[in-house]
Amino acid sequence: MKKIFIICVMILSYHISNAQNKISGKIKDQDNIPLAGASVFINDMNKGTISNSYGAYELTDLPNGKIKIQFSSIGYTSHIETVELNGKSIEINVTLSQTVIEMEGVVVTGGYNSTQHENAVKIDVLKLDPLKITNTPNFMEVITKVPGIDMISKGSGVSKPVIRGLSMNDILVLNNGVRFENYQYSSHHPLGIDEFGIENVEIIKGPASLLYGSDAIGGVINFIKEKPAPIGSVVGDFNMQLFSNTLGMTNNLGIKGASKKFFGGIRVGQKTNSDFLQGGGNFVPNSRFNEISFKANAGFTDKIGTFKLFYDFNNQKLGLVEDEAIEEITERSRKNEIFYQELNTHLLSSQNKLYLGKFKLDVNSSFQNTELIHFGEANEYEIQMELATLTYDAKLHLPSKENSEYIIGFQGFNQTNTNLNDRETKLLPDATTNNYSAFGLLQYTFFKKLKLQTGVRYDNKTITTQAIGLLTEPDYRASLSKSYGSFSGSLGTTYNVSETLLFRTNFAAAYRTPNLAELTSNGQHELRYEIGDPDLVPENSYEADLSMHYHKDNFTFDIAGFYNIVDNYIFISPTDDTTTSGIDIFKYKQSNSTLFGGEAGLHIHPKSLKWLHFESTFSSVIGKQENGDFLPFVPAHKLRFELRGEKEKLMFLRKAFISVNTCTAFNQNNAAPDETATTCYTLVDISLGGNIKMKNQFISLSISANNIFDTKYIDHLSTLKEVNLYNPGRNISLNLKIPFGVKMENKE
Repeated sequence: MKKIFIICVMILSYHISNAQNKISGKIKDQDNIPLAGASVFINDMNKGTISNSYGAYELTDLPNGKIKIQFSSIGYTSHIETVELNGKSIEINVTLSQTVIEMEGVVVTGGYNSTQHENAVKIDVLKLDPLKITNTPNFMEVITKVPGIDMISKGSGVSKPVIRGLSMNDILVLNNGVRFENYQYSSHHPLGIDEFGIENVEIIKGPASLLYGSDAIGGVINFIKEKPAPIGSVVGDFNMQLFSNTLGMTNNLGIKGASKKFFGGIRVGQKTNSDFLQGGGNFVPNSRFNEISFKANAGFTDKIGTFKLFYDFNNQKLGLVEDEAIEEITERSRKNEIFYQELNTHLLSSQNKLYLGKFKLDVNSSFQNTELIHFGEANEYEIQMELATLTYDAKLHLPSKENSEYIIGFQGFNQTNTNLNDRETKLLPDATTNNYSAFGLLQYTFFKKLKLQTGVRYDNKTITTQAIGLLTEPDYRASLSKSYGSFSGSLGTTYNVSETLLFRTNFAAAYRTPNLAELTSNGQHELRYEIGDPDLVPENSYEADLSMHYHKDNFTFDIAGFYNIVDNYIFISPTDDTTTSGIDIFKYKQSNSTLFGGEAGLHIHPKSLKWLHFESTFSSVIGKQENGDFLPFVPAHKLRFELRGEKEKLMFLRKAFISVNTCTAFNQNNAAPDETATTCYTLVDISLGGNIKMKNQFISLSISANNIFDTKYIDHLSTLKEVNLYNPGRNISLNLKIPFGVKMENKE
């Protein structure tokens, strides 16, 4: 141990004594005019700056090795440079060309920092620009703008993501790269991530078990936190949103700062919403929800490495729209008093990167604790559980050239579920889950056009539970001890035919082990009695993807298709049976299944009408069991249109816009057994807004009207169908964002 310590100290001492790495240069537009305020950011180091009035920039205290730098400015194409640093100053002068269609950027969810076009697995990026997203009380609804993404919802407060027909246990949600564990197994539980302080959302559609393990069999949604403040500044923003449909209000305040080596920030937020109005005007009893959030982060970056610490707290109180609540609640309100769930989630994570010459080492860990409480009548606890999760991983980036990337890694998590205070219902037993895995990832580029990406992974997982009740009782649940082991892998290619056209293929073998809820559930969970099956076996998925991307300065077109074979697919399904008290019984089942479909997207910006944008997307998925029955919770085919007008200056507005959006869901007649078919519907939204200049500050202001015709409809994935209630009707919202900031003197 002593020798290892001495060697580590020598390695670090060597790199600390390296010569100063510095990158500087100028950023200009296509007319050779300096671009002031352009962003220069190194994602690996979480470090960036902005160009001055002469277009000049400078970054110092950089490590040796290969790094990617992204240059960007609003209204211009992004430019990405890959450089090899070895103790010398480098000058990089960049020309950015004006564009009206956003091009590729750096993504991190693919296992390493790369551009979207470099990944064999397509990664969709949704930027949370307040002037480009539709305002809604339901954050998950914003994400469904990405084709192939839908949501299972129970009103505005409770919703879960669906990717190509797979959901809940088959989708892995990441909070800034950290697996998010807050009882995600149920359609009645919320997403649990607050949108403020999130800069963009990265989405992998399809199996990603190679990178993230068992629960990523259907895809990954990664909520990427905002970048730190530019070096030498303190900046912040205040956000307010008002919603007519829920009489809702959201307030959020954030502030962050950065010096040459240190950065940090805090953010606090509050949401309050009353029972929402259905299409047609009637309110949905107990659909109210309230939320409080707090986020803090701090970090240090230098040529030896980058070290980041994050803390997130979220308290949610969400009304349960169930029969008893509907009968008792006769007046609209925002206060949670009866039949609601409360979640308190703490997440502390440490993310670190060490630069060891040609090696890079990522060492990350996190601890998350979620308390889930279900209340019945006032102050009556029905369920109270606590889920504690410790996660950790290490990834070693091996020496590589500009055309290659080699990574080996280890990941693990330890989780305990504990029933608190001996409540009436113990839906899940006390349990311990442990998972350990190792993986390797390779990417190599041939003749600058063909990129190959492949990898393999092995996981070992154990689940042990304690018995519940007495052996002589009818609801006795025996203890359980399960052990699983499985390989997963993928092979994909990206072929750049030209700078404007690329093809992407990927073949992936993934798996998912049954989780605690699927194995052991035995109790009433809101409107149904859920029963697990301890004999469930792991799912195995084999998916093939093929996609094409084409772009010009004023035109982009994407099309993708997939075919997914899932052996032993696990799902919860209603039965014809009820409990003695009349509660419908649902059981976890499994069946060999297939899902297939695809997405297409088109974005046109006519050269003759520079102010106009037209976008359209289409998504389709069909899921069938081996016996010919359809799978539950598979969304209808959907077609979306957006017509958007933009003006750099319109009266007192800067970057003014107006947009009209439509979403058409087709008839969903492919209903699973005991699931009902759903008729088609079309929704129309309209938004307008822009920036208002006050002194030297720009304030963002937008007004939206969703479901403007107050259409009465039921989405196929709405669990409100269980109680014969409709989705939200018309909602008019106001969104205000006030940024502020000061420039400070750089200090070491």
